[in-house]
Amino acid sequence: MSRADRQAGLPQSLLLLLGSCLPVLGAVLLAPVLPRMQAHFADTPGAEVLAPIALTIPALVIALLAPCAGLIADRVGRKPLLLGSMVLYAACGLSPLWLDSLVGIVASRAGLGLAEAGIMTCCTTLMGDYYQGARRERLFALQMVATSFSAAVFIALGGALGQDDWRTPFVLYAAGLLFMPLMALLLWEPRAREGEPQNLAVERFPWGALLPLYGLTVLAGISLFIVPVQAGFLLTLLHVDAPQQIGMTMGANQLGVLAGALAFRILAGLRRPPLLCLAFALAGLGGLLMAQAQSHALVIVAVLLNGLGIGLLLPTLITWVMSQVSFSLRGRAAGGFTAALFAGEFVSPLVVLGLNAGQVAELPSALALVALAQLTLAIACLALPRLFRPLGAPVPSVP
Repeated sequence: MSRADRQAGLPQSLLLLLGSCLPVLGAVLLAPVLPRMQAHFADTPGAEVLAPIALTIPALVIALLAPCAGLIADRVGRKPLLLGSMVLYAACGLSPLWLDSLVGIVASRAGLGLAEAGIMTCCTTLMGDYYQGARRERLFALQMVATSFSAAVFIALGGALGQDDWRTPFVLYAAGLLFMPLMALLLWEPRAREGEPQNLAVERFPWGALLPLYGLTVLAGISLFIVPVQAGFLLTLLHVDAPQQIGMTMGANQLGVLAGALAFRILAGLRRPPLLCLAFALAGLGGLLMAQAQSHALVIVAVLLNGLGIGLLLPTLITWVMSQVSFSLRGRAAGGFTAALFAGEFVSPLVVLGLNAGQVAELPSALALVALAQLTLAIACLALPRLFRPLGAPVPSVP
C-alpha cells in the first residue's frame, strides 16, 4: 500500500494527541517552581523580571513564529519539521538542568517556544491531513480534552517533582526523545487527496475567511487563561487562600473544559455560528457569576460554567479554520490558529491588568467587563457569515 493510500488509525491518533500535549509543558511546568528558581538567582540583576519572562516567553515565541512553522510545513513537509522540532524541544527543554545562568535559561525557553510552535502546528496539520469529516472533528475535540487534562497533570507533576529541587521538573522534557522515534516510525508525510490542489500556487490563502476566525481565536486564548491566572487572586478577596481550595477551583475549571470539548462531539452537527454563540455565552455567564460570587462554592460553579464554554469554543474554531483550506495551505492555516491562540494566552493577564489598573480589589469589575464582552461576542457570532461573506461561501471539499 502506498503512503498516499495509508489510513491513519489508533497509533497515529494517540501520537498526534500526545504530541499536542507537549507544548502545554512550556506554559505550566515552570509555574510551581518559579518562586524557588527566582530565589536561586536572587543575586542576578533583574531576576525579578527575568524569572517571570522565563515562564511566559515560550507562549510569546509561539505566537510570533507559528505562522512561519506553518509555511515551512506546507513547503518542506510536516514530518521533517515535526521531527526536527522534537529534537529542539528536548535539547532546549532539558538544558535548564545544567544551565546556571538565568539569562541562559530564558534563552533556552525561547528555543523551547520555537520547537513548540513546530510541534503544535504539525500535529494539528497532520490531524487535518490524515482524517476527514466527523473523524477529524472528533479528533480536534479530543485534542482539546487531552491538552486540558495534561495541563492539570503537568501542574501537579511540576509541583511534586520540584519539592526538593526546582530543576527536577525539567526532566519531563525528555518526552521529546521518547516520542521522536515513534513518530519517525508510525507517521508518514501526507499527500493531497484526489481533487485537492497540491501546490501553493494553485490557490490563494483565504485571508477573508480566516482573519475573523483568527481574531476570535485570540479572544478565545484570552478567555482560556482568565481562570488559571486570575482565580487565585479572586479567591483571596473572598479570604480563601488554602492551596487545596485553590487547586479545587482550578480542577473545576479544567473539568468544565473537558466537558465542553466532549459536548462538541455531540453538537458538532450544528452550524458553527450558533455553536460559537453558545460557547461565548457560557464563558460570559461563567465570568459574570465569578465577578458576583460571594462564596467559594459559587466560584466553583462559575469556573465550571466558564470552562464548559471554553471547551466548546476551541474545537469549533479549529474545525472551522481547517475546513476553509485544502491540503496545500493546511499548514499555514494551522500555524495561524496556533499563533492566534497563544497570542491570546500571552496577553490575557495584560488585558485584565489594564482593566483593573493593577488593583486586586478591582478584579471583579474587570472580570465583569470581560464577561460582558464575551456575551456581546456571542450575539455577534450569529451574524458572522453576513459580516464576513467568505465565511458563508462554499469551502474546499474532497471528492
